[in-house]
Amino acid sequence: MTQGNSLFQRGDLARSLEHELNKITDAVAGWNEDALLSSPETDICEALEQKFLVEPLVLDRDGITASPVKEGFANVRQFGEEVRLRQTVVSISVPFTGNPELFDLRPSSFTFNPPVARVERNELKIEWMGPLNHDPQQIRSNLDRQLDEIQRWIDWGTAQVKAYNQSAKQKIIDEVQARKARLLANRNTQEALGFPMRERPDAATYSVPIKRKKIVPTKTTVPAKPFRPEPALAEAHYEAALEVLRNQRNALERAPGTSAKMGEEEIRNLLLIGLNSHFEGQAAGEVFNNTGKTDILIRVDDRHIFIGECKIWRGPKTISDTLDQLLGYLTWRDTKAALLLFIRSGAPSDVMPKAIAKFREHPNYKRDGQHSTEERHDFVFHANGDTSREIKIAFLPFHLPKDPHDS
Repeated sequence: MTQGNSLFQRGDLARSLEHELNKITDAVAGWNEDALLSSPETDICEALEQKFLVEPLVLDRDGITASPVKEGFANVRQFGEEVRLRQTVVSISVPFTGNPELFDLRPSSFTFNPPVARVERNELKIEWMGPLNHDPQQIRSNLDRQLDEIQRWIDWGTAQVKAYNQSAKQKIIDEVQARKARLLANRNTQEALGFPMRERPDAATYSVPIKRKKIVPTKTTVPAKPFRPEPALAEAHYEAALEVLRNQRNALERAPGTSAKMGEEEIRNLLLIGLNSHFEGQAAGEVFNNTGKTDILIRVDDRHIFIGECKIWRGPKTISDTLDQLLGYLTWRDTKAALLLFIRSGAPSDVMPKAIAKFREHPNYKRDGQHSTEERHDFVFHANGDTSREIKIAFLPFHLPKDPHDS
């Protein structure tokens, strides 16, 4: 005989999940405007996911523990009379992870004989009560059957929870993007009116797109005070620039006889020529230029909005030092960068894991980016002293022959 309460019976899982999904719109609508515009979209979505995504139930059957077997009593009817009989009580505790409220909600698939147990914090308590000196193997078999039945109900609910989580993730993205677009339209209308605004710390970020392709400022977002646009490189043109660098990398790797004779500065200048053959700016002159020994950059209003650092691999410290250098340059919002690593000694299969580890160990590292291949690995960092200002860094390895002049 099983002791406890019927599980999965206090509410309907589908109705509860639908209710949570509908709350996402209000949650995004209630987000502070300036915070929504000034924070990275990924950070906002992750915060909302923590609130709305549901963690499915998972039983840890390997972690089951049993309490000491004890005696109990059960009232039964014998020959028309109620009799109190001494019983054996076996109790086990089953650890679980996930949202314990799911044990109260009935999935869309169910039977009319729900399992019985008690939920106490992060454990499920299951008791068996039966005659004294009952066969232990039969008791164990009975408990296993109960666990199997509970697992069946959990599996039904998990399928619904996973479908809900996918819908919730997409709805969060859609709602955040839609509200950002509406707020930006309002800010642009406000600016176009030409009236001074009353103590509103609003701003916009304008995006710099890259026939050859032409760089022209266009509006995106970011409130800051007062309404002063900050330059940023549009995502499509960032990708276009990286594609040019990737193609030139491939050409250099296919011509080892030529690239072996080229020093770091010569390779950088070749990359600049390729970039400027594809892109042009608002004014005459090169869009991509260099300052100092290694920089490939786009500069707008005396600010660097794209920097490519060219470095020869001389051990893991190469990555750490270069990241510190890049982050010293890139201190404003939505800036993009590339680290071009010239591997002239050692196998790329040995170098790459060491280099990627140094990216992830850096204190400004937030997460990996969209691309993760042998040819390109993306990372998202935050600016020094400001976790809301994100910097995208594309890591492009170049496998080149050793420079005979490089000692």
